[in-house]
Amino acid sequence: MSGLLKAFGLDKVAKLGQIIKDHGGLKASLYHLYWTDDLKSGTLVGEDKYGNKYFRNDQYFYGRNRWIVYNPKNGVDFDASMVPAEWFGWLHYKTDKSPLEKAPVNYSWMPDHIPNTSGGTAGTDTLMGSKNAYMPYTTTKPKIQSWVPPQN
Repeated sequence: MSGLLKAFGLDKVAKLGQIIKDHGGLKASLYHLYWTDDLKSGTLVGEDKYGNKYFRNDQYFYGRNRWIVYNPKNGVDFDASMVPAEWFGWLHYKTDKSPLEKAPVNYSWMPDHIPNTSGGTAGTDTLMGSKNAYMPYTTTKPKIQSWVPPQN
């Protein structure tokens, strides 16, 4: 019977039902789909100190089987720079052990992780603003002078 379901593609419908159930119902699944543009189900591997959650499901293709769900306080204004270095290595397959399984090296001279907040307007806790935003200005003398009309 399962071969017949697979032949007609109905096993995908059953998988979708399981994913919706894992996300807490239809409303929560639609919200998660809006928020992350993806509906995946997997096991929670860990959570960093910023509230980001890391998941894994080896039934997906290699390269798509590890993912992050950013802290909900950021809304849809999240960025890859919000991933700390210890979790970056695990997400990008530099290591198979998560930072919870094998603690990363932590020296006293290493600064704490700070996300790149150079693009917005609301504050340094989100990506909506920054005090250190890049402001381009020129240091060279202009080659032309703008015309000023004569005063009569």
